[in-house]
Amino acid sequence: MQLIDGKAAASQWIEETQARVNMRLSQGKPAPHLAAIIVGTDGASQTYVNNKIKACKNAGIDSTLITLPADIQEHELLHHIDDLNANPRISGFIVQLPLPKHINERTIITRIKPEKDVDGFHPQNIGKMVLQHPTLISATPLGILRLLNHYNIETSGKHCVILGRSAIVGKPLSILLSQNSKPGNCTVTLCHSKTPDLKSYTLSADILICAIGIPEYISSDMVQAKTVVIDVGTTRVTDLKQKKGYRLCGDVNFNSVAPHCKAITPVPGGVGPMTIAALLHNTLEASEQHV
Repeated sequence: MQLIDGKAAASQWIEETQARVNMRLSQGKPAPHLAAIIVGTDGASQTYVNNKIKACKNAGIDSTLITLPADIQEHELLHHIDDLNANPRISGFIVQLPLPKHINERTIITRIKPEKDVDGFHPQNIGKMVLQHPTLISATPLGILRLLNHYNIETSGKHCVILGRSAIVGKPLSILLSQNSKPGNCTVTLCHSKTPDLKSYTLSADILICAIGIPEYISSDMVQAKTVVIDVGTTRVTDLKQKKGYRLCGDVNFNSVAPHCKAITPVPGGVGPMTIAALLHNTLEASEQHV
């Protein structure tokens, strides 16, 4: 079994991004600038955004964090988005999801200018991705593609089974991996909560990507020795033995599955760092379009 170390791959990617940022600065261009809006006090979201801000510093990217109360009204949040859209110093920005239930996520996402949508969620960016036009690609799918490439995992002609059909991970990843590209050229099966006999699909997978948000759902009897397992899940599970009172748990039962598969990502330390590295990459790409 090969451990797919997302931290190591992300560190290399961030170093490459930093080198490109330094080149910009040497040419008298401004540093890329990422802004992040977080609404409410969700612990997981705060931790994730803080990690993004910390990574920006490591890559030489400026950052701004905007923290808003959970009871903010939608029109007030839209006002903040309009300000960032109009601010020439901001290369790109994100609105951390999920949002409070009284705010329509679709309304918020579509208000962000596509050229500043470094999360890659805007319909225009999704459409360009489908057509294989240059665009900002959703950070987690982009990070997974880079991870597969970093570890020289063959995708062409392989059967890739994706669990989860979210617009953030499952759907875009199914399109990206089926495209005539590298990595790509997979035969993709997209499974979801209504898929019957899920185990029959996971057992047929050369590459299994799990993004369903159910802790340790995938067990050893659901994978084969040939399978590369990419675990996107990050659920906080109560664990009083830990200082924080919880531990991060993936969709895969790592201890059970790892000895029985070809390669696997850990949680934490797998896809998460690559998502952050992809976000920094997208911020740099956005800044290149501005200046």
